[in-house]
Amino acid sequence: MAEELFRLSGLPPYVFAEVNAMKAAARRRGEDVIDLGMGNPDGPPPPHVVQKLVETLNNPRVHGYSTSRGIPGLRRALAGYYQRRFGVGLDPETEIVVTLGSKEGLANLAQAIVAPGDVVVAPDPCYPIHAFGQIFAGATLRSVPIGPGIDLFAGLERAMRQEPKPRCVVVNFPANPTALTVGLDFYERLVALARELNITIVSDVAYAEIYFDGNPPPSILQVPGAKEIAIEFSSLSKSYNMAGWRIGFAAGNPRLIAALAKIKSYLDYGAFTPIQVAATTALNGPQECVAEIRQRYKDRRDVLIEGLARAGWHVPVPNASMFVWAPLPPDFAALGSLEFCKHLLAEAKVAAAPGVGFGAGGEGFVRFALIENRQRLRQAARNIAQVLRRSNSIRNAS
Repeated sequence: MAEELFRLSGLPPYVFAEVNAMKAAARRRGEDVIDLGMGNPDGPPPPHVVQKLVETLNNPRVHGYSTSRGIPGLRRALAGYYQRRFGVGLDPETEIVVTLGSKEGLANLAQAIVAPGDVVVAPDPCYPIHAFGQIFAGATLRSVPIGPGIDLFAGLERAMRQEPKPRCVVVNFPANPTALTVGLDFYERLVALARELNITIVSDVAYAEIYFDGNPPPSILQVPGAKEIAIEFSSLSKSYNMAGWRIGFAAGNPRLIAALAKIKSYLDYGAFTPIQVAATTALNGPQECVAEIRQRYKDRRDVLIEGLARAGWHVPVPNASMFVWAPLPPDFAALGSLEFCKHLLAEAKVAAAPGVGFGAGGEGFVRFALIENRQRLRQAARNIAQVLRRSNSIRNAS
């Protein structure tokens, strides 16, 4: 058909596609590309979780339709996690729903609570579904800059008090792609403001277990009164290396949970039951595996940061998440993030995500995902160092 499809007409060009196409072409030529682009964990899930999946698969009664809200045992397991980790009590029947990863839940919540023409406040840059889930639902996006040295709360307050009043505000900490974190005091101020203005808060804590400074990131639901206006999404993707299993959760305000559950009841039958049973084992079982995954990302972060520093590229050290958010080296700033990533792939055989792919506010940055082992990250830093040295030689010669 010749006409442009309505839902796609509001989307910008998918800038990651150019880097992905170059990466695929390089690999077809037999080139060794160190891929730090997509945040796709490279390790397996914990063995006891995989064992439970295999064990459950042998039960002939688990292969039919599941339930879109999630099996009761898994909802109880998430309630137990929130009690242990955050000191937050949740009713598994009314305050929790299982999602097909947090991405699906975020998008379907927007369909449930956002009407065409509503305003939604979201950070820029942000994980794409935080913005485009709202746009698919017909919302108008009101972007708020986020980044080092920016007073995010002041920006959120201006955006939330601006007319027309927003339907909801989306926050994500530890943040993807910027890796920024906030303390409980930030959430206390945000909850107070949202309650004053009667604005829903949508929080994403998918990286809450990937932190490096000894201070576990908080949940917005720890704030008294937060359940009146907030819903929070979490995931097993990064904490347990279960990204492909597509298991996430929404927790919080019962009305919002019911709205999401109703939308899901029309759209899906829930995750495959054996996966839900294995996810229950992950949450209820030994948690040393989470600490090991956390340490692995910390070690990788240190290797990459130190290697880039030796190359003369000094980037901020993230306190959490599985990402390094790096401002472009001065010699390459004029290229912009997409062209720099293409240059990095062509010359250093290192794939990274261009910052502009996360919103206009991401221009001038690239995101490295810590998804290769330390040896590969050292090689990536050495390859990048050669590119930077060549640039310095050209500049000095001119």
